[in-house]
This record gives sequence, structure tokens and C-alpha cells, in this order.
Amino acid sequence: MSDEHFIHSAEDYPESRIPSEVSLVFYGREECAPGHSWGPGLRDAFILHYIERGRGIFRSEGREYALAAGQGFLITPDTLVHYEADSQEPWVYAWVGLRGLHIRAILERAGLSAGSPAFTAADLPPFQAFYAGLLQAREQPGGDLLAQAEVYRLLAALVAGAPPKAERRIAPPPAREAHLAKAAAVIENGYSRKLGAEDIARAVGLDRTYLSSLFKNAYGVPLQTFLLQYRMRRARELLRNPSLSISDVARSVGYPDPFLFSKMFKRVCGISPTAYREQDLFYPV
Repeated sequence: MSDEHFIHSAEDYPESRIPSEVSLVFYGREECAPGHSWGPGLRDAFILHYIERGRGIFRSEGREYALAAGQGFLITPDTLVHYEADSQEPWVYAWVGLRGLHIRAILERAGLSAGSPAFTAADLPPFQAFYAGLLQAREQPGGDLLAQAEVYRLLAALVAGAPPKAERRIAPPPAREAHLAKAAAVIENGYSRKLGAEDIARAVGLDRTYLSSLFKNAYGVPLQTFLLQYRMRRARELLRNPSLSISDVARSVGYPDPFLFSKMFKRVCGISPTAYREQDLFYPV
């Protein structure tokens, strides 16, 4: 039995669409049947699973992890994974899917990555309560803010429960982190204007190729792709406002030509801006 919720659907949190460095995309809970499995396959978000009871196997990058209640695992974007519930004591797990500017860096602070995806929940309450907290947040005024609070509480518990040297060992060098933060700020402040990868690199004071490689290492995509995806995420938010035309949205994310905007939107999202606006459930941000 599976119950999954996409946080950026038409009925969730209609009053506010606050951009975040960490975006909650979906969450859910499943009571797995014996031997239930998923994969091998790829996902396009960071997905944390927490095992409430039972046990199972998680496979990633050629390694196998036998996990049980009180433990969990991370799926990273574009990493081939497979997981399977035990045939005698199938697991029950809750999950949360995340994207955002800083999610990879935060997870690395917790010692979690594609090469190190398993964790033990040292501080149980945040893990045991996060799914119920997200469900409750849906019904409250300011629910988007309450949901973000639940996400940050969960991430803080992961960081706090990491092995003592994990954060120091894998945290990016201060200079690289500063360059990425400055570039992200340039994008956030300038995406609505004519802004390209060369402009961002010039503002940061780095060679474009080098800065692009930093983005590739930190976020999994080069700088130009990151900028494009960021603009399209903002476009999806704006398309939820029926008073804005497609041309209005295009100009608002740095595309004076609405035809070029529509072409790039479809490349990233798989559908046209008009189709996105008309569908019943919005494509997850």
C-alpha cells in the first residue's frame, strides 16, 4: 500500500510559492508486500527513505546494503539503484523527494552521497514524525512554511547524527563553496534579465569552464544547464498565475522571445508551457 504526495500540485499550498534553496518535491509512505521491489532504475531527485519497520536490500553503484528499522538510504539523481523488501519481514518506509541549490551540499555534510547512501537514525523522533508532520502541514495556513520546517528538521537530524569526522572530511573546500554561493546569488538576482554563463563567471571572477566544472561536481549539471533549469523552475511557478500570459512569463525569466522560451521549456519539462498550465496536476518543481 503506497501513499505519495506531490507538494507542488494544484491543490497544495495555493497561497504561496516561496522559492527555496531546498525544495520539497514529493513525499510518501509505503507498506511493502513481501519481495516488493523497485528498479534497477534512475530517479531525478534526491530521495531519502526511512525504514519504520521490517527490512530489505538496497543496491547502488555495485554495492548492496542490508537495512532494517531505524535505518535509511539516499537515492541520488541519475544513479542506478534497486531496492527490495524482505520476503519474510517486508519493510515499511516513508520517503521524501528533494531538489534545490544546496541539497547536495547539505546531504554531504551528513556523510551521504551516491557512494555512501545508507544511514542510521541516531535521533529517532524527527524521522518517525516527519511523514505525519508533512501531512498535517497540508491542512494548515502557511502549510508550505511548515513543510519546509519539517524538511529542515529532518536534514538537521541527519547532519547531527553523521559520524564525527564525516562533515569535515567531505565538505567542499571553503573557496569552492564561496564561489558556488556567489554564482547562485548572481543567478537568483539576475535570471529575469539577459544573463548567460559567461556573465555569471565574470561576476564571480572565475573562468567559465572552471566554474561550470564546479557546478557539475556540486549539482550534477554544468553551469549553463543549471541556469536553464533554474529559469524553468521559476517559469513553472509563474505559470500557476492565470493572470500572466505565456509572453509575460517568458520575459519574467529572461526570454524576450516567447517562442524560444516555449522551446526551452518543453526541452526541460517535456511539455509546452500551455499544456503545463492546462494539466490537472502541475509538474513537480
